[in-house]
Amino acid sequence: MSEDKQKREFNEGDTPHKTPPRRSRKKKRVRKLPFIILFIIIILGIVIGYAIHGYNSGIDYAKEHGKTIKKEKFNGAAKNDGKITVMVLGADKEADGMSRTDSIMIAQYDYVHKKMKMMSVMRDIYADIPGHGQHKINSAYTMGGPELLRKTLKKNLGIDPEYYAILDFTGFEKMIDELEPDGVPIDVEKDMSKNIGVSLKKGNHRLDGKELLGYARFRHDAEGDFGRVRRQQQVMQSLKKELVSLDTLPKLPKVAGILRGYLNTNMPDSALIQSGLNFGIRGDKNVDSITLPVEGSYQDIQSPMDGSALEIDKATNKKEVEKFLNE
Repeated sequence: MSEDKQKREFNEGDTPHKTPPRRSRKKKRVRKLPFIILFIIIILGIVIGYAIHGYNSGIDYAKEHGKTIKKEKFNGAAKNDGKITVMVLGADKEADGMSRTDSIMIAQYDYVHKKMKMMSVMRDIYADIPGHGQHKINSAYTMGGPELLRKTLKKNLGIDPEYYAILDFTGFEKMIDELEPDGVPIDVEKDMSKNIGVSLKKGNHRLDGKELLGYARFRHDAEGDFGRVRRQQQVMQSLKKELVSLDTLPKLPKVAGILRGYLNTNMPDSALIQSGLNFGIRGDKNVDSITLPVEGSYQDIQSPMDGSALEIDKATNKKEVEKFLNE
């Protein structure tokens, strides 16, 4: 037998002896798999535990500061269309003790397309309030709470939200200060101080909760409510950037707890959490927005009881609402 042939036979004979080591390595990998799964479960448990602890501590914070929530009557009907639509109100107590809202927004989240949309409703719209005649649209909240405001939005603008969410201004300030202790970056467009409780200077600044609220509420200039709505949208865009920042991620559970503690809503916690997680993790971070009434569909009037107001073309605005929410 030649030397080359012997080598070939030797190598061929060796082949079966090389298989066991590969099988052994595979067995080792299989043995390691349960430990990897266990490690992942432990990490997930820690993360979930941290989130729950932070969320509960935020709620406790709101309770410690004397905030009590009374759920309001609301008959918004679930549409089961893969979207959730919420009437979001900013409200406070005026000197006469009456509860009023000076910001009305409609937020819609589309679970299918992972998109968030926001409509700002001008509070000076002259509207037909069921059972009360014609007044500025924000008067509906004072007259009959969120349910009457829902009916008014549906009648005048074709908007019928499923849920309501009322955040008082103290809760907004506390949430901002927890989220960004050094303040939220805002390009303040002009000097402003009248009736907002703070004094702001034109330029780029980091605003704390009270300052940011004052900036969003300012309306004592030639633009009036139009300027305020535009600034509210500017604030929302800045907050969106802060909320999706990696630096603020560890704070979000407590921030969410503070928000929930100050939030009067008929939304179940499961819907709040699902919407927040979907938008934060999977959603399109660009928030589409529109202001009602739309341009060219209104005129300034002097109303008999409420003074300066906006008379709107209801048919045009209803059409724009339908297009915006369903496109």
